[in-house]
Amino acid sequence: MNALSRNPADRVVVVGAGVAGLSVALRLAPRPVTLVTAQPLGLGTATGWAQGGIAAAIGADDAFALHAADTLAAGAGLSEQDVALRVAAEGPRLIDWLVALGVPFDRQEDGALALGLEAAHGRRRIVRSGGDATGARVLEALVRAVQAAPSVEVVTARVTDLLQDAHGAVAGVVCERDGAPFRIPARAVVLATGGVGALYASTTNPRGATGRGLALAARAGATLRDMEFVQFHPTAIAAGADPMPLATEALRGEGARLVDERGAAVMAGVDGGDLAPRDVVARGIFQALGRGRTVFLDTRGALGDRMATRFPTVAALCAQAGIDPARQPIPVRPAAHYHMGGIAVDAVGASTVPGLYACGEVASTGLHGANRLASNSLLEALAFAGFIADGLDAVPAGAVRPSAPRARPASDLAAIRTLMETRVGVVRDEAGLRAAVSALAPLAGGCDAALTALLIAHGALRRTESRGAHWRSDFPAQAPARHSETTLGALERALADPVPAAEAL
Repeated sequence: MNALSRNPADRVVVVGAGVAGLSVALRLAPRPVTLVTAQPLGLGTATGWAQGGIAAAIGADDAFALHAADTLAAGAGLSEQDVALRVAAEGPRLIDWLVALGVPFDRQEDGALALGLEAAHGRRRIVRSGGDATGARVLEALVRAVQAAPSVEVVTARVTDLLQDAHGAVAGVVCERDGAPFRIPARAVVLATGGVGALYASTTNPRGATGRGLALAARAGATLRDMEFVQFHPTAIAAGADPMPLATEALRGEGARLVDERGAAVMAGVDGGDLAPRDVVARGIFQALGRGRTVFLDTRGALGDRMATRFPTVAALCAQAGIDPARQPIPVRPAAHYHMGGIAVDAVGASTVPGLYACGEVASTGLHGANRLASNSLLEALAFAGFIADGLDAVPAGAVRPSAPRARPASDLAAIRTLMETRVGVVRDEAGLRAAVSALAPLAGGCDAALTALLIAHGALRRTESRGAHWRSDFPAQAPARHSETTLGALERALADPVPAAEAL
C-alpha cells in the first residue's frame, strides 16, 4: 500500500522503529499505521543493543508492588507512584505477549523463565534472552510481526518536521528521502525516536541518538520535562570504540567486581557496593578516574569461564577488543546511556500538543524519575505502547498550515559531543553549565542537536541541587523534590532574561 494515498483521517504515523515504535504499530492494529524509520527495520536502534533484559515481577517471591517500590527508590523522589505501579503491573502480561510473538526467553531446566538480578532490584526479576542479547531478540520478533501485519506499512525516510493545522494540532510529518521532501498527513503522530546519548563523546548509544524527536516536539510547542537527567552507565568498555560497547549490569549481579589497577574495590564503603544504583556507581568510577586510577570490571575466574554462554554479547565485544574476560579485567568508564527526561506525556502517552504522542526513551512518563531502574526501559516502552493504543483519540486532521523549512543536523556534532562530555557530564557545576549554555545558544536555532543539548544544559543549570543522575559539585544537597518543565518559548525567554542559577529553585 502507498502511505501517501491513505486517508489521513484514519492514519497514525509512528516515527521510529525500536521497541517503542514497533510495539505501538502492532498495538494499534487493525487501525492503519505508517511507520517511518530512518534506517531499514532492525538497524540503528538502541533496542538491539540492550543487554540486560526486561524487568517483570513474575518470581514466586516477587510482586508488582515490590517492583514499583524499587523503581520509586531508584527514581530519587521524582518517580510517580501511580505510574510505577501501573507499569510494573503490566510486566507479566507483556512477557506473555512477547512469548506469543516468538521471543525465545532463557529458561531453567524445568521450563520456568530464568530470572536475573541487577543493581537496585530487591528480587531476581530480569527476564532475558540469549544471555545478554535480549534487546536484539525482542527486536527481531517485533520486526517479524510488523512485517507480517497488514495494517502497518513502512516508509524509510528521515522526518524533518511536524505538520500542524491552523489550531496548532499535529497533523502529520514532513519527511526527506534521497534529498526530496514529502509530506504524510495523519490524524496523530507518535514519536518513538529514542534518546540523546550520541550528544556525548562517551556513549553506549547509536550515533543517531541525538534527540531529534525532542527537537521536533519542542519546535511544535510541546512541554519537555526533566531534561537535565541523563543516566551514565557505569560500565562501558573503555577500549577505544565509538560508540562504546556495554558491559551489562547483570555481570555485577552475577558476581563481577569493580576494582582499580591495584585490585582495590572501587565501591568499598558505599551502601550497596557494586550493586548500588547506577548514578552512585557511575560517580564512584568517575571520581576514581579523576584521582588517576584505572577502573576495571573483574570477571576473572568462574564467571569469566562461562562468559561465552551466559554473556555471549559481552564476550564477543571483549574478544573484539583483545580482552579475555576469564583472565583479564575489563577496563570500564561511565558513558551516556539513557535519558530520563523527555516529552511530557500523560497516562495515555499524549503530549501537551493535540495530536502528538510519545513512547519510549523520548517520552517523560513519570516512571524513571531522576534515575532509571535497570531493565525498566524496555518494559516502559512496551507498556506505554498499549496505553497509547487504548487511549489514542487525536484531534481529526484539519487543513495543514504552511511551515518553513526546519533545522538540519549538526555540521559539527563532534564539537557538541566534546562540550557535553566536559561541561554537562557525570559531575556538573555552574561555571561549566554556563559555558555550555553560552556555546550552544547561538547554534540552537539552526541545529536540532544543539537545541536538544541546550535544553539539557539549561535544565541542569537551573536545577541547583544534586538528585539521582544529576550531580552538582557546587550544590551537593537535595532541595524539595520537583519536576522541571520547559517549552521552547520559555527557554528563549530565559536566555533573553537569564535568572541567576542560585535563584532558580
